[in-house]
Amino acid sequence: MTTTPTRFGLDRAWSERAARPLRLVAGPDAAPTPDELASLAAGLNRRDDLAAALVRSRRPAELHRILASGPLEELGEFYEAVRRRPAWVDDDLLREGAEACRIFGLDAGLVLAYGSLLGGYRTAAALEPLVRTGRLAGGETLRRIRETTTWWRAVTAPGGLEPGAGGFRLTLHVRVMHALLNAKLEADPTWDHELRGLPINQYDQASTLGVFSTSFLLHLRLLGVRVSGADSRAVMHLWSYVGWLMGVDEEWLPHTERRGRRLLYHFLSNDPPPDGNSRALARALIHMSDDVPGWRGVYERERALSVACWLLGPAALRDLGLPYRLPWYGAGRLLANLVLSHGVGRLPGGRSFLLARSARQAPLWG
Repeated sequence: MTTTPTRFGLDRAWSERAARPLRLVAGPDAAPTPDELASLAAGLNRRDDLAAALVRSRRPAELHRILASGPLEELGEFYEAVRRRPAWVDDDLLREGAEACRIFGLDAGLVLAYGSLLGGYRTAAALEPLVRTGRLAGGETLRRIRETTTWWRAVTAPGGLEPGAGGFRLTLHVRVMHALLNAKLEADPTWDHELRGLPINQYDQASTLGVFSTSFLLHLRLLGVRVSGADSRAVMHLWSYVGWLMGVDEEWLPHTERRGRRLLYHFLSNDPPPDGNSRALARALIHMSDDVPGWRGVYERERALSVACWLLGPAALRDLGLPYRLPWYGAGRLLANLVLSHGVGRLPGGRSFLLARSARQAPLWG
């Protein structure tokens, strides 16, 4: 019998307090059942077996070549498996979900950076592999976020998830890189399996999927963005398919926003509290524009803190060792979106106007 990693439910008082806002929006059946709790704990010791088999059979250099520009058919059984889409995938919903993500424009970038990503740093759950890559600290922070931007744009581009398209290819690239890193860290004698489980595991992958779907939509609403029922269904469908391509277990694909909230509550209410990695990564994210000269760098840092306070609240910033700022920028976006998203967006031609406007804005950082 595999031992449950000690990080699971490490500090119940902290995790229940941090997850309380999610419980309020997760519905009356938010609490996990005993079977669901057992599955959560087991997920910390489950890997992406399909990708793991691929990286055992090929050299890293060969995988990099194929995923960068080679025929994906060279990936053999792995490609054949991901090319056969589940029966629930709906092309119309994928198209609508991608368009909805694009229409959110500037607000999508603010939410992903200072709501979803920074909020994810509040727990130490999945941070150790990131720190060991050295890609999310110091001068590498902006580069890594730009890579995420490239992936986000590719996934949400028209037709981006068709087999062989940019979003499809980049998603498989991320999946295989995760498997390579997992294999490397699993073999590292300094990796603490008893505390952390597998380096990149099903639990953390599914929780991260919630960052791009469920948490994303919740935080957009805090900025005053109108998310219709149709847009919600389409966005959740899009990211459920992306999660499937990434190797997330079917049982943890959210599919609907209500289910996504419940799943995200399950993860956060069993996550460990922040650690030194949390605070180092949070500081690097907030200060990634410090090299920008003059007032602009100061403005970007103050804007980041203001948005984070609006989206995450003072308690989260205290957990991350960040200073409190008045949420002036978040309040400003709320007022602007009451006019643009709720007003202009409902008029005839309003959605096309917002889509064109968003196309001129970078979703994150260009």
